[in-house]
Amino acid sequence: MRQYSEKQLEVLRAAAAEVQRAVGTMNYTPKQLQLLQLIYDYQEEHGYSPTYAELAKMLNVSTITVFEHLEALEKKYAITRRRHEARSVEITAPHFLLEQSKRDSLPISSLALKGNIAAGSPIEAIEDVSQQTLLGDIFSCKPSYYALKVRGDSMIDDHIVDGDYILVEQRDTASDGEIVVALDDNGHATLKRLYRENGKIRLQPSNTKMPPIIVDNVKIQGVFKGLLRKV
Repeated sequence: MRQYSEKQLEVLRAAAAEVQRAVGTMNYTPKQLQLLQLIYDYQEEHGYSPTYAELAKMLNVSTITVFEHLEALEKKYAITRRRHEARSVEITAPHFLLEQSKRDSLPISSLALKGNIAAGSPIEAIEDVSQQTLLGDIFSCKPSYYALKVRGDSMIDDHIVDGDYILVEQRDTASDGEIVVALDDNGHATLKRLYRENGKIRLQPSNTKMPPIIVDNVKIQGVFKGLLRKV
């Protein structure tokens, strides 16, 4: 998780105030905000920026579309890029960085347990916010995280077994190979690895005894980030 010193935060606040005085509150389109968030989260996880191709895959758009969005963000002084150099996108938007700093430093004293997720055959939609799992004394996580209880053994080769509690980051995009909470057109949810192939979606179990699920479309509800297990 990125940490800012007080001095760095002061610089960001001053820059934000200067930008606001000069051009008013900067408006970003929903797609531009999504792109900024993807870049920020990727940098947090990997320590460097994504390529245009990786961003295109995450957004399910062409690299040309990504280039156009980045060009628009650059004109709004939200990012900088070094020409002809891969992984060179850096976020410079003061307001956005300040919001991320506030979000990342938020203490979480409880984590919503939203219900069950199938690690096997898909089950009905997962949401059930009637329970709260108190985890603040164990670890900190982002406000966008929630927990699900696993039902089934389709992910045992990834050491996710029936009865585990998984930690999920609420997101609607994912890269190929990531473990996702996927919702199909019938409202059924399942936990599988996601792959895009030949215009289809392959939801791959991590259990050699189980076949993959091939569908035309899925709605990504979140991406697996960790698990808790009772001993």
